[in-house]
Amino acid sequence: MTLPKGWKQVTLADIASKERNAIVDGPFGSNLKLSDYVADGVPVLQGKNITGNEFQWFDVRFISHEKANELKRSLVREGDILIVKIGSIGYSARINDLKGYTHALIPANLCKVTPNPEIVDVPYLLHFLKSPQSVQFLVSNASATSQPALSLEKIKQLPVLLPPLPEQQRIAAILDRADRLRRTRRYAAQLSESFLQAVFVRMFGGLISNPLGFPIELLGDICDVRDGTHESPSYVQVGYPLVTSKNLANGFVDLSEVNLISEEDYNKANKRSKVDKGDIIMPMIGTIGNPVLIEYEPQYAIKNVALIKFVEGSPNAKYIRQLLSGYYFEFLISRLNRGGTQKFIALDDIRNFAIPLPPLALQEKFARIVQQFERLRAQQREAERQAEHLFQTLLKRAFSGEG
Repeated sequence: MTLPKGWKQVTLADIASKERNAIVDGPFGSNLKLSDYVADGVPVLQGKNITGNEFQWFDVRFISHEKANELKRSLVREGDILIVKIGSIGYSARINDLKGYTHALIPANLCKVTPNPEIVDVPYLLHFLKSPQSVQFLVSNASATSQPALSLEKIKQLPVLLPPLPEQQRIAAILDRADRLRRTRRYAAQLSESFLQAVFVRMFGGLISNPLGFPIELLGDICDVRDGTHESPSYVQVGYPLVTSKNLANGFVDLSEVNLISEEDYNKANKRSKVDKGDIIMPMIGTIGNPVLIEYEPQYAIKNVALIKFVEGSPNAKYIRQLLSGYYFEFLISRLNRGGTQKFIALDDIRNFAIPLPPLALQEKFARIVQQFERLRAQQREAERQAEHLFQTLLKRAFSGEG
């Protein structure tokens, strides 16, 4: 790659502080035992404190000051950069707040970098560590084991593209603005997720106590509740999707990693439980409580998935979908007292769900609000996608000399 005038390629070691242990990893496990932890003292950070390239202060443990002094080689301070060395390779973050503690310790799965601010702009370096070429180098140089690991030497050898300091600062400022836009879009989408549940409670009250005295009916008495195929058909390369619990998430059917079955098995499965537009489908095993209202004509069969069909006199489907998405569904599930490590619900459990039934006109008013909300949420998702695409595009261009 031809670099722009004034740019050069260096290593991470070249731009580290001149102080001792500017790039260092945590102590070996044998030097930091479970018995070393105490109620308070010097914080010990963990790999999980780096979440999505951000530093998060939670679930922090402590060791005594005496023990920390024994391991002082691996102490870190605010402003240092942490790189995941074992496990989730490719993630990094700057320590921005130690909650009043002057220093902390890192374990063996983290590496600390103290940059030299006379050579490298720290925000620029943080963005560079998120870039595709940086992540690719780290991932490709990790050991190919069930727990990928990087050596300290490989981290020190990470190639860094280094323009003049003013150019670094200009690039970092552009990427900071794009990153703020991306975060704002993501936060708006997160806020909108709680909106419908708040509207639901305001309109219908807390349905567990049912303060408005709505009549109660069993779901199986007001809807046609079925399950999918009980067969275990063979998978094929070309055919029809067989949707299972794993394909239902966040209110959508995800067909990106779905297994396919033959036309014969598809027709056989649909003789029992054909999914139609307007139905609700819901996982019965694993991550239960993720109902999906089908808004289009589907072409797939289902297995380990409940099917709720709305017959004449049934409640509004959007009302039922929301009821089975929130706190009331958790209340229903908690009463089943099912043991075992994997969550599941049986078809009879679903049929026997006690459903409060507000007046149909009120349900339909809620459905209209949902419809308006879904249009807004679609716009938010598109805005979030565009912001993410903009940031990734700028990130790629910035470190190819096109920033």
